[in-house]
Amino acid sequence: MTPLVFLHGWGQSAQIWHGQRQHFSPDWPISMPNLPGHGGTADAPASEWAETLLASLPEEPSILVGWSLGGMMAMQMAAAFPQRIAGLVLVSTTPCFRSKFGWEHGCPDAVFRNFESGVKENLAKAMSRFFALMLHGDDLTRPEYNAIARAAVDRTHPVSADGLRQGLSLLGDLDLRDLLNGIKAPCLIMHGDQDAVVPPAAGEYLASHISGAAFEPFEGCGHALFLTQAGKFNQRLEGWCRNIM
Repeated sequence: MTPLVFLHGWGQSAQIWHGQRQHFSPDWPISMPNLPGHGGTADAPASEWAETLLASLPEEPSILVGWSLGGMMAMQMAAAFPQRIAGLVLVSTTPCFRSKFGWEHGCPDAVFRNFESGVKENLAKAMSRFFALMLHGDDLTRPEYNAIARAAVDRTHPVSADGLRQGLSLLGDLDLRDLLNGIKAPCLIMHGDQDAVVPPAAGEYLASHISGAAFEPFEGCGHALFLTQAGKFNQRLEGWCRNIM
């Protein structure tokens, strides 16, 4: 069975995939590496993140499931090392996180600068605010929100300050639009239609620029659809993976 590799996003950890671990393990070979500086892993310069993650992949071709910044890392690897990638699942991600001339589907400069200043001034507060932004757009009660946060956040191994800075550097600098036509692996794109972190239009752009990609919107869902609509997400992911094998 083709291995599944789950790549989390900025400021989080492999713990956020707990619902997918429960669904796919032990019947499916899975791997959930942490980004550098996240989940207790060592810090690394932003320029080495893709190489570091590539080294963590199984030797046989894998299906990458990348969320947000993890999805950007997955696209880099799929374009540069197609022989290592059997399939690509892009979740709430984008080819270019920050708005710029000619790219309207990114994070405005003022909002991005608030991310940067928040990390410098009060890391814990910034992370709490970002987690709330991730779940913005989902119809959750306060007890439901608290339960999701308790299960998804690795409080034993908080992200390092350098890990956050290096990740923000990647989010601010990466523009993968020119790489998309080089992605030849089967591709599924899933995006919440209420995503307040990455506009759904960015996911639609990916679907229209990656050859053969399928796009599936999740209604009434924010940035972390695999947390708030885990059952639907897991079923769709498993069905698609089985179909491409």
